[in-house]
Amino acid sequence: MDVREDDFDAELADVGDDRPGVDEVDGDDFSALGLDEGDDSDSDDDYDDEDADYPDDAVEDEIDLVAALYREDGEAAAVALDKEFANDLDGLIDELRRVPGEVGAVGVVSIDGDFFVIVRVRGRKVEVLLSDIAAAQDWPIARDAADFLGLELPDDDDDSEPVGDFDLFADAGLSELEVEAITADEDADPLEILEAIVEKLGYSDVYDKVAAQFDL
Repeated sequence: MDVREDDFDAELADVGDDRPGVDEVDGDDFSALGLDEGDDSDSDDDYDDEDADYPDDAVEDEIDLVAALYREDGEAAAVALDKEFANDLDGLIDELRRVPGEVGAVGVVSIDGDFFVIVRVRGRKVEVLLSDIAAAQDWPIARDAADFLGLELPDDDDDSEPVGDFDLFADAGLSELEVEAITADEDADPLEILEAIVEKLGYSDVYDKVAAQFDL
């Protein structure tokens, strides 16, 4: 008996696909195949872990000072910066690039009388000094500084120590050895050490005026 091509196609359509589970799939429902569409729970967990590990921002009362130091027409100058930059190294670097310094600008941040960060920006060159690596466990700007310097986070029982670019002011007459000696003074608190560095660089008067705005 002759079977027409149209009848044969119709019979195939009625038979359908008899693979197990396929008939139960409805639209984009992949549950019958044991697949979870777009399941990225692992990556979400990783993100949550990283986010949970990052320190909370320093609040306003914990921020001692945020300022920029620079020279204009050869004269020392200083300006207070918004406290938001005390929690954001990248933001601080971008802000320092806007300061009209003839040879770049220096940013100083002090947090809770506990530690300080000094950032020097000269065009594309950025140098960072963190007074205490242990602060990277607890404060965002210190964590950012450690990351920028490519340093691992310290363990809880590691000693506190200054880290970073100790030669950042070598061209200004403050040698690497001098900076190391100043920051290693265990009898001075971080604010006193910061003041000593600022004085060596010739910014004491303008720095003091800005510090007074922060009630230091």
